[in-house]
Amino acid sequence: MSSTGTPVARTRREPPVYRRVTVQAVTPVTPRLIRVTLGGPELDGLVVEQPAASVRLLLPSPGTTDLVMPTWNGNEFLLPDGRRPALRTFTPLRLDTPGRTLDLEIVLHDGGAASGWATAAKEGDEAAISGPGRGYPIDPDAAGFLLAGDESALPAIGQLLQALPAAKPVQVRIEVAHADARLDLPERPDTTVEWYDLPAGAPPGDTLVAAVADADLPAGTRIWAAGEAAAVQRIRRHLFEDRGLTRSDAWIRGYWKHGRSGDADES
Repeated sequence: MSSTGTPVARTRREPPVYRRVTVQAVTPVTPRLIRVTLGGPELDGLVVEQPAASVRLLLPSPGTTDLVMPTWNGNEFLLPDGRRPALRTFTPLRLDTPGRTLDLEIVLHDGGAASGWATAAKEGDEAAISGPGRGYPIDPDAAGFLLAGDESALPAIGQLLQALPAAKPVQVRIEVAHADARLDLPERPDTTVEWYDLPAGAPPGDTLVAAVADADLPAGTRIWAAGEAAAVQRIRRHLFEDRGLTRSDAWIRGYWKHGRSGDADES
């Protein structure tokens, strides 16, 4: 509050600038996942130092292919007419620095803004990228790792499997809403991958929570988990309250919220 009793507007640090890009290619990965390759000279200088990091994808407003850049008002990005822009968060899957391209993989589902955009995208379509956000800080002294997630976490899990120390055992637990969402993950020694089909009508994350609860976690195991927000909150409570793990043992992120189609585009 100010001295006059008027609430003081909260000012937040401005996120990284948006870099204009265009669609270079659109490649189906599975019936539920599509890879969009973005590129352009403004990707110069973009550095992604950690696996499972994030970037924000700015899309044209629904009903148009014209990209309008938002401005920061001290709290959020807004378009010139005062509306919020269409922003979604994704894992920067593959950054080709010399080629100035970036691959994103987007889960396809009905009603999602990014899903609709990716399905209709063609070469030359405009978008913009901001980031990266912080990724996963790998503990080289960990006894082993547990990676757990739903379909939205598949790009990050694949990236982590390539980045984790080869000598460490890794358990992978993945929930899919459709069997055709399963895909080949990077192979590595001493790694077990288990897939869990979500029963029809069950809340998202139900089988993932159970899979984590049933996992054997030897002392020194580090956990990375991501997926639907309510489900990963249940995982967080189980790990910290039931198993007594510390915050440094687990890295847990809500990628989307059930019932909010916009957020569900995150992957």
